[in-house]
Amino acid sequence: MKDVQAEPDRRGVPIEKVGIRNIRYPITVRDRSAERQHTVASVSLSVNLPHTYRGTHMSRFVEVLDRHASEVSYHTLGEILGEIRRSLNAEESHIEVAFPYFMRRRAPVSGLEATMSYDCTISATLAGSLEIAARVEVPVHTLCPCSREISSVSAHNQRGLVTMTVGMTRFVWIEDLIGIAEESGSSPLFALMKREDEKFVTERAYANPRFVEDVVREAALRLDRLSGLRWYTVEAENFESIHNHSAYAVITRRKDG
Repeated sequence: MKDVQAEPDRRGVPIEKVGIRNIRYPITVRDRSAERQHTVASVSLSVNLPHTYRGTHMSRFVEVLDRHASEVSYHTLGEILGEIRRSLNAEESHIEVAFPYFMRRRAPVSGLEATMSYDCTISATLAGSLEIAARVEVPVHTLCPCSREISSVSAHNQRGLVTMTVGMTRFVWIEDLIGIAEESGSSPLFALMKREDEKFVTERAYANPRFVEDVVREAALRLDRLSGLRWYTVEAENFESIHNHSAYAVITRRKDG
């Protein structure tokens, strides 16, 4: 049959990225405690398109993804992108894999366990070299230092969100990034708590007040000590309980790895 996509295009306009976006697909990712975890991802795949070609072959993205869905990880992304680049005769290839990552969390006093989910994204580009980044969003509990200082009986507190994006030089566990985010807030969150756990968490937060500025600085210091990173961005957002706005802070740094 006629290959319409391969027809020449005379408009002389190259396209930076062309491909498929948000295809839902079952994948397997690495899990520190269980070795592997099955989840469902929203995957986007693309390549660059020279000005001489009319279009790309969209079906080939799905073909490559299907061959590699048994494991999508730091160690397989280069292979996936290389295969896409060869299959579509492209100079650059890109992938973004967004998925929920699940962890069993034990309440601090009762010891009861339940599952927490964290939104994660792994993205990579293969051009002259392979660049891989990971993003994780971690909910935390924060308590306002100013409110605690000026109040005699209470202090306002809220749920916050710590988002870390890291450029990697080697494999980094998602669990390590989650731990860094939780250590940077006033207290971690838990899916299942009894009264004794709630007492522990609220008292811990009261003893450990954090502005969003404190959260990103604490996270940055911990990320500085984490090996395998080329750069990172850490963001904190507090969904304020007594204001009609959120408080926000961000730090970006480059590292030696």
